[in-house]
Amino acid sequence: MNKIPVYFMPGLAASVAIFERIKLSESEFEMFFLEWEIPREKETLLEYAKRLAEKIKHENPILIGVSFGGILVQEMSRFIKVQKVIIISSVKSNLEFPKRMIIAKNTKAYKLIPLRLVQNIESLAKFSFGEKVNKRLKLYEKFISIRDRYYLDWSIEKIIMWDRKEADQNVIHIHGDEDDVFPIKYITNCIVVKGGTHIMILNKYKWLNENLPKIIHDQYIANEK
Repeated sequence: MNKIPVYFMPGLAASVAIFERIKLSESEFEMFFLEWEIPREKETLLEYAKRLAEKIKHENPILIGVSFGGILVQEMSRFIKVQKVIIISSVKSNLEFPKRMIIAKNTKAYKLIPLRLVQNIESLAKFSFGEKVNKRLKLYEKFISIRDRYYLDWSIEKIIMWDRKEADQNVIHIHGDEDDVFPIKYITNCIVVKGGTHIMILNKYKWLNENLPKIIHDQYIANEK
């Protein structure tokens, strides 16, 4: 039996190490990990997505993206045929953004964020992973891999200015009910993970390891505990 290729894309500035606790059956799945690259000058999100899509060497793969990585894999699916797109702790359109991100877009306040992020790892951790940072700061430092100023400027702008207004109904969305970056009250049509925060790829890995295979195989039952 051919193994199912599963490609993982981490969140903003994060390394593939965030997936170190995700284990899928090696007899069924083959796991691949995509990494962030520094964007080219004036590169659009769509152009960037096309460039990363060229790194996928398998037909009809599963794409799994976390947070900003979830936005990116949705854009990548425009360029390749995929079996499924699964997003975790992310959004399906800009209609799922919290009010603070809408305000940041309208006022262009996001332009004030990057310098602080580069200078202060705690600020970057809060933006990338949520507010509950103090006890986990060393953990975040392990998983944050890119502090390049241009990358951060570019990424934050592309998130805030993401222009998708209509969700792709084929996207499978897994979201925690305690996510403080993309609060659940703004999210529609998702698989809710009780107690899941924005970093549930790390602390809800047991749930993900148990349920991702079911979700990939369309065997997941929504009311499972």
